[in-house]
Amino acid sequence: MVIDSPSGRRHPRDDADEAPSTGGPDGPDLPDEPEEPGDDGPDGHDEPAGHDRTAMRVVRIAVAVVAVPLVVAIAFLAGRVTSSDLAPTDVSADAGFARDMQVHHEQAVEMSLIVRDRSTDPAIRLLAYDILRTQQQQIGQMYAWLELWHLPQASNQGPMAWAAGMHDMGGTSSGGVTTMPGMASAADMARLGQLRGRAADRLYLQLMIAHHRGGVQMAEAAVRLAHRPEVLSLARKIVTAQESEITLMEGMLAQRP
Repeated sequence: MVIDSPSGRRHPRDDADEAPSTGGPDGPDLPDEPEEPGDDGPDGHDEPAGHDRTAMRVVRIAVAVVAVPLVVAIAFLAGRVTSSDLAPTDVSADAGFARDMQVHHEQAVEMSLIVRDRSTDPAIRLLAYDILRTQQQQIGQMYAWLELWHLPQASNQGPMAWAAGMHDMGGTSSGGVTTMPGMASAADMARLGQLRGRAADRLYLQLMIAHHRGGVQMAEAAVRLAHRPEVLSLARKIVTAQESEITLMEGMLAQRP
């Protein structure tokens, strides 16, 4: 490099004597960073970018959508998913029992409410309260099952159609219409609503003993025909509880001639 001196002479200057550039006000210029290679995949190759990655995600999702039902089907065939894990059908014993036992329980609740208002016997009133409280709770339980299974609360099938193949189901017939076993007739319910005192107590016990016997029959049928564990559990509880109450009510009836 050549510079001018004050005397007008030009003197050469060694480039090595020139001070290094300080760059911008923030400090010396830094060299450009080298370009980074694309992200390596697990096998050392660059991952595809942009729309290629999106396409791969779509493929993975599609494979998952197809694979899940296939895995369920294989598990079912292998015995890992049983019929008790599947929602019952509309004509199943599980659904039929849940519907019919609700109706059966509703009559027991109605009888118990009637006698509580007409009896002066503390033991009868306590029995009626226990029955209506227990059976109201079970009605709610069975109602909830049908909702969870996405099934209607009512069906166009007749009472006990779900147990039609069982010859020991002793349903009564009124006017050619088959009813559930143990159900009181309309005349019996009307008569109970007209009586008071000891007469109401005795009729209530007679009707409820027959009603419980019919309920036990229905629950035993459910134990044999149903598949859902919650249905089987409730049916067994009904059998145990109502057989015990039958024994209790027979004793109470004998004590009230």
